[in-house]
Amino acid sequence: MIITTTNNVEGREITQYIDIVFGEVIEGMNFLKDIGAGLRNFVGGRSQGYEKAVISGRDEAIEELKRRASEIGADAVVGIKFDYEAIVEGMVMITCSGTAVKLD
Repeated sequence: MIITTTNNVEGREITQYIDIVFGEVIEGMNFLKDIGAGLRNFVGGRSQGYEKAVISGRDEAIEELKRRASEIGADAVVGIKFDYEAIVEGMVMITCSGTAVKLD
């Protein structure tokens, strides 16, 4: 499955636009990550716990998007876009979306 942020696939022709597909993940931040992030906020620096959670959530959202595109017979998903949203204290929703297409 080809996944790209561009609107085309180099060297391939899009023969059919199938549908918009999504991958969504809600990633909870546990107590220990919250403590570490609070300390980082106070003294400065990066919060590795939160970063790892966001990276993991993004990877899961991509896999969900690929699965859904595959289920509808797509060869690729073009125009991928990511969105990150804090939904409640300690939880972030990560979504990716794009257009599922058939290629020549």
